[in-house]
Amino acid sequence: MITLGLCTLAGAFGWTFTEYAMHAWHGHRARGRNEFSRQHLRHHAQSGYFAPLGLKLRMAIPIGLAALALAVGLGAHALAAWAGFFGAYAFYEVLHYRLHVATPIGAYGRWARRHHFFHHFGDARQNHGVTTPLWDIVFHTRAEPRPIQVPRKFVMPWLVDGSGQVRREHAATFSLGR
Repeated sequence: MITLGLCTLAGAFGWTFTEYAMHAWHGHRARGRNEFSRQHLRHHAQSGYFAPLGLKLRMAIPIGLAALALAVGLGAHALAAWAGFFGAYAFYEVLHYRLHVATPIGAYGRWARRHHFFHHFGDARQNHGVTTPLWDIVFHTRAEPRPIQVPRKFVMPWLVDGSGQVRREHAATFSLGR
């Protein structure tokens, strides 16, 4: 049982590297030369844009099913690693979406929002990991977020109050730009 748990954790850990590699290398460095990069750059350019779920599923399902078939053939340990990998991927998708549209939950949510939005509005060459800074540390792309200035055209509803000003609870971390 412990071994299966470790395999599940190993699969989740594998996702964290995949997340970083896809974001930094396949998304940014590709500069629009593949569909993932085009969708990702659009996410940076248009406030609130996320690749359509159907497109994400068309890319993830064949890979996931092939990996699942291999995992089933290799046994319970490989299946546990597969479950950890795709469970971590699902967590990433939910977290990334929530960072953009909802108030953060807990200290981890506040950290993730600050880390991620520094990437969006501070320096897109930094902080590629969404769920963890580990690979940013390894590849020297981690930056400690300074106060983040969000352009008014990208203001997320959770950030501002009814008068369009930064909510008091976010004022130490965020400000509004032009």
